[in-house]
Amino acid sequence: MKSKQFILVITFLYLASFTISSCEKEGGNETKISSNNSAQSHNNGQNCMSCHVKGGGGEGWFTVAGSAYNTDGTTANGGKVYLYTQPNGAGELVETIDIDQKGNFYTTKDVTFGSGVYPKVESSAGNIKFMGNILTTGSCNSCHGVSQSNIEI
Repeated sequence: MKSKQFILVITFLYLASFTISSCEKEGGNETKISSNNSAQSHNNGQNCMSCHVKGGGGEGWFTVAGSAYNTDGTTANGGKVYLYTQPNGAGELVETIDIDQKGNFYTTKDVTFGSGVYPKVESSAGNIKFMGNILTTGSCNSCHGVSQSNIEI
């Protein structure tokens, strides 16, 4: 009888090991996309992609994420981030990302950076700012607020 119990326990542990090892965000990436009327984001100004990456603790693996501010230093409330293939809003529009009510923007959509993209940020009041440098990554707060000034519109 003890050998049957032993085999049953070993079988259970063996099957459980497969279940436990496959628990990383079951099904893969969770869809998370900011919207103008959402206030569910957090950690404004921090590098979103230090957690929201594969294997990280955040829900969803962001391809582009950051924070935007008004010129008076308060967090932007609404607006949009546009990614173009050429500087100053020229070329093809690659992606549009809403800025939420807490000033954060993020997406888990597969963004094609290709040879790089050029951001344009527009406030809800229509103020526009272009970034002249080409980007090949969407981790905006890894530079802005660290070695570069905040994104202000």
